[in-house]
Amino acid sequence: MFYEPSKRNHGLPFSPLKAIVAPRPIGWISSLTPEGVANLAPYSFFNLICEAPPLVMFSSAGHKDSAANIEATGEFVCNLATLDLIDAVNLTSAPAPRDVSEFDLVGLERAPSRLVKPPRVAASPCALECVYVETFRPRGKDGTLPDQHMIIGEIVGVHVDDAAIVDGRVDMRVMKSLARCGYLDYSFVDELTERERPPGGGMDLKARTPKA
Repeated sequence: MFYEPSKRNHGLPFSPLKAIVAPRPIGWISSLTPEGVANLAPYSFFNLICEAPPLVMFSSAGHKDSAANIEATGEFVCNLATLDLIDAVNLTSAPAPRDVSEFDLVGLERAPSRLVKPPRVAASPCALECVYVETFRPRGKDGTLPDQHMIIGEIVGVHVDDAAIVDGRVDMRVMKSLARCGYLDYSFVDELTERERPPGGGMDLKARTPKA
């Protein structure tokens, strides 16, 4: 099978693209309106960009409340989505009026952040407190500017539940971190495999190339 995304000529009832680029981590973003209403919404186009400085991003299709709030107030929190919270994560994806908090709609307890004003999801085992850096508007190959808004923030504080730390490491299996897999499908981490990196951070190709 081959198809061109711009032509949507895959012949399937649903586009396979988001199921191919998967699983994707979910950024469960909490923010505040300028009036102080707490907003909470999940974004599956989400990831860590770099470690130094520690930058994260999420991409919003349309200039939704999360993007507008963050640009106006300069702060947000990335709450870790887990299997135990899957129903709450899903419910907070529903559109709600700007003056109504998804925390209240879903019945989620708030926890105070330390360095930013937006609250955390109390039941989430990890949270990243972030300060807004910029909004990036990606373009298509023909220069068109779609209604996509990539919000970039710098992590200024990290919360980790002590129960998630095993042998000095954050254990994703304990938390059962949630990911989006396209369509209506989700997955969670319940098994890990480990590999040591090659010495020197990469392969010595000359040492591995047979002599003629």
